[in-house]
Amino acid sequence: MPQAKYSTNDLLNDALLRATRYVSQAHDCAVNPRPVDVARLASLGGPLPESASPPEEVLALLDDVGSPSTVATTGGRYFGFVVGGVLPVALATSWLSAAWDQNCGLRVMSPVCATVEDITLPWLRELLGLPVSTGVGFVTGATMANFTCLAAARHALLARAGWDVEEEGLTGAPPLTIVVGDEVHVSALKALWLLGYGRSRVVRVPSDDQGRIIPSQLPALNDRTIVCIQAGNANSGAIDPAEEICSRARDAGAWVHVDGAFGLWAAAAPARAHLMAGYSAADSWATDCHKWLNVTYDSGLAFVREPRYLLNAMALSASYLQVSENREPFHYTPEASRRARALEIWAVLRCLGKRGLAETIERTCLLASRFADHLRAAGLAVLNRVELNQVLVSFGSAETTKKVIAEVQRDGTCWCGGTEWHGHTAMRISVSSWATTEDDVDRSAAAILQIAKRATRSDS
Repeated sequence: MPQAKYSTNDLLNDALLRATRYVSQAHDCAVNPRPVDVARLASLGGPLPESASPPEEVLALLDDVGSPSTVATTGGRYFGFVVGGVLPVALATSWLSAAWDQNCGLRVMSPVCATVEDITLPWLRELLGLPVSTGVGFVTGATMANFTCLAAARHALLARAGWDVEEEGLTGAPPLTIVVGDEVHVSALKALWLLGYGRSRVVRVPSDDQGRIIPSQLPALNDRTIVCIQAGNANSGAIDPAEEICSRARDAGAWVHVDGAFGLWAAAAPARAHLMAGYSAADSWATDCHKWLNVTYDSGLAFVREPRYLLNAMALSASYLQVSENREPFHYTPEASRRARALEIWAVLRCLGKRGLAETIERTCLLASRFADHLRAAGLAVLNRVELNQVLVSFGSAETTKKVIAEVQRDGTCWCGGTEWHGHTAMRISVSSWATTEDDVDRSAAAILQIAKRATRSDS
């Protein structure tokens, strides 16, 4: 390294000033970066430097070129992909956690991280209405949470059939059947493929007009069946009817897994908790924290009713690993070395409390309804029942709808994505950020309607 012009403190203070400036401007800037700024990203490349560069110059380059090219998800008008905006306490905790640079795999490597996981688990059980026995793995997001939970399910069902999948693998193993709804999320399918269960092992069940599994259409279940249900359809926000599904599965000895990437958090809001009736009877649950909990990326949770199945599917050992009699974090996740995800979850829950989290979830749901009201009042078709934070809207023909979505993204007032929903091309609006206000919704809806009016006029 060359002789640094700045001390470490100077460099960190510089980073603080740059980050603070970014956060203070995020709410007022265009949500989508300008093409000219995206084009400037090429200046970050070129040949690998032969010699070192002063760290303050590297930081300045990244800020000067990178910051204008970000999508302003931390503001209040990003409504794409069910993406939350980071809460200030989560951001600050992330900075402190990065300074600590803890490896959270083993308790001996980071007593604080292991202890915070121990503290946070019962809080999460209480908030989400999960059984007191439930174990947890702190993972990257819902895809890995689904993978982790389904690995536990695979272990449990094959063990009951007398097969040790961790020892013998899948060759020659008793076959398992996986039952999913027609509206299953691709992350759950990816998790199944990674676990060795291809398309031929997956049975799809018809869904209703909101994307919920129709329980009467379930096939015969047995003790070698995994049933995957959803808490929060990625398009409509709809929640599968868990009571009847879990009851049938329990009678048959089947395993029920819940893909609850964002919808599982409805259980933490008293006004929405009725939607989650029956979900506590499942066997495993996957969710994200970088969505409705509004922590930084990446953060997910894999919950399993009986921790021993999670432990047996995920645990590893080696002579040099120093384990204790207490819960060792890496025994419950696919990763051994990983960052301290639980710290931000703890900070947000400690900061908001039960009432603050419930208010955040309820307020974003009400803002989604406000969005839908604006669109309906203008004569547009809202395609889903807005029970959570998702709104689907059509602007007429598929061509017009795609044109409106593209122009909204170029305009920069807000950002909304597109989707296909039951034969309709639709704009997909997800209200997931703590930072979103009524003014953000009103301003965004006005911009969308103005763009839609122009697009409709040009198509007529």
